Amino acid sequence: MPITFGRSVGALALTVLLPLAVAAQDQGSQADLDGLQAQVATVSQKVERLRETDSAQASRVERDLELVRDDLAYLRVRLRRENSVPFSEVAAVRSRLNALDREASGTTLREAPAGRRGDHEIAVGQELDARLQTPLNSSTAEVEDRFEATTLVDLYSGSTLLVPAGSVLRGVVSSVDRATRTDRRGSLTLSFDQMTVNQRTYRIRATVTQALEGEGLKGEMGKMTTGAAAGAIIGGILGGFKGALAGVLIGGGGSVLATPGTNVKLEAGTVLRVRFDAPVAMGDGAIESDAPRE
Repeated sequence: MPITFGRSVGALALTVLLPLAVAAQDQGSQADLDGLQAQVATVSQKVERLRETDSAQASRVERDLELVRDDLAYLRVRLRRENSVPFSEVAAVRSRLNALDREASGTTLREAPAGRRGDHEIAVGQELDARLQTPLNSSTAEVEDRFEATTLVDLYSGSTLLVPAGSVLRGVVSSVDRATRTDRRGSLTLSFDQMTVNQRTYRIRATVTQALEGEGLKGEMGKMTTGAAAGAIIGGILGGFKGALAGVLIGGGGSVLATPGTNVKLEAGTVLRVRFDAPVAMGDGAIESDAPRE
């Protein structure tokens, strides 16, 4: 019996500890983030050396490195708040850093097409319509929460496709006010800092200017075409013809305000009109097209 009992205890210990060990391997640690921070510093030094021989390439790498810094800061906030971060997210940042390390070392070069910069750039003030993928509520949201939206239509500059429909915009909650029992209204300040087009990431600065219930687009989606015509249809809807999001007002700087005494509630599927507050050079991410657009 003692031997049998000992084996049972050993088996029980393995049963309990093995899942814990596996779970620990699935989580990133402070040491992982510190290692990424050190790698960021190394890549930054290589960028400065690269700037002496290829300033354009150095600027592109520095732009993407800034996105990695933002993601690393987000992981630090999440680790501090939740005491854990998924290792998959740590691995994704490390993979991007490794790619940037190669570019900064001159191993991989990305040449943007010469000339015609205007055809490959999203101008300040350009607006784009995107469908919210992540529900947001001022009663539960926290500062630094991330969310995503996908673009509804293609964005062209002349015959150049800059942003295909289905591209991903990443946003961040920069401030939150919760509604109270008094007249204080709930509010969220939303901004977009990243856009992924054809698996390539761009740093952006954009804010929300209008909101529309996803249901408001029923019956209209079949009429949409790419380019300006689609933008005009959505623009008309967002302009107040139908589907305006009830109980929500859009203030300056991307502030989303609820009616007094209530919280802001944006369901997944809500359509947001997003305005670019800084130009975005698309470079070789833009696609030339000879196809006619209706």
